[in-house]
Amino acid sequence: MDDIARHLTVSKKTIYQYFKDKEEIVTLALRAHMEMEMKEYDEVFESSSNAVEELAMVSKCMRKDFKDMNPSLLFDMQKYHPKAWQIWLDFKNEFIKGHVKSNLERGIKEGYYRSDIDPEVMAIFRVEQVQLAFDDTLFPQDRFNFKDVQMEFFNHFVHGVVTERGLALFEKYLEKTLEKE
Repeated sequence: MDDIARHLTVSKKTIYQYFKDKEEIVTLALRAHMEMEMKEYDEVFESSSNAVEELAMVSKCMRKDFKDMNPSLLFDMQKYHPKAWQIWLDFKNEFIKGHVKSNLERGIKEGYYRSDIDPEVMAIFRVEQVQLAFDDTLFPQDRFNFKDVQMEFFNHFVHGVVTERGLALFEKYLEKTLEKE
């Protein structure tokens, strides 16, 4: 709270006039961030012409979102902010997993993804894979770049679900999105 007050050049007393405690600040900030992300990803889902384009556009969003993210964020939230942690878990297990599963089902129907994968299992795998990169015991910050680990996981996931036709299309879309960055 001292850091927040100092950053805003107000007293802690002023902050407590607007917020009950630090947990409320963290929770409100997390909700605002998630609403912004849901809007961004919903635009991707609505504007993509096929499942592979959706994946390429999600890849672009991920590179932007993970660029400056501190990997200790989830650990700190889990340890010190249980309400915010529960909000994150709900977001991960409902919104993210739901969209991953929907993308997989769409890609299978379109023939871009392997028909022998189980969308539910792979959706769970993918959301847990994202969270795995936050584990500092496995990927210490002094040895691994968080964004690079996330993108390595994402590429592994993509290559595991796409058909040859899907991979060719993904690489084409990815090339276009990287050119624009």
